[in-house]
Amino acid sequence: MTPISHRTVRVQGLELPIAEAGEGPVVLLLHGFPEFWYSWRHQLVALAEAGFHAVAPDQRGYGSARPSATEDYDMFHLVGDVVGLIAELGEPDATVVGHDLGAPVAWHTARCSGPIWCAGSRG
Repeated sequence: MTPISHRTVRVQGLELPIAEAGEGPVVLLLHGFPEFWYSWRHQLVALAEAGFHAVAPDQRGYGSARPSATEDYDMFHLVGDVVGLIAELGEPDATVVGHDLGAPVAWHTARCSGPIWCAGSRG
């Protein structure tokens, strides 16, 4: 069985824990509410064994950094986390999959069309 490793990645000033397995093109798996990376444990292994670098972060507020301001949990910041994570992984792009509340984050990440909006640098 392919092992799942864990590390923390700094994105937008936050420490986001990630679980990952495999090598190859990145597939980023975004969990729903009230889950965390563990909900993707079977898919991480299956994707790794199929030749992908499967990555499941704990999104902000779910087992990760918890900003105190409510506005820091808007879609702009959540998408910025995903885009920043892809960059921190050293990749130009990734396949992004979302479940439950992770799905709108994946959809909006796919819609991301400009470097300012995508970079999460709104001010």
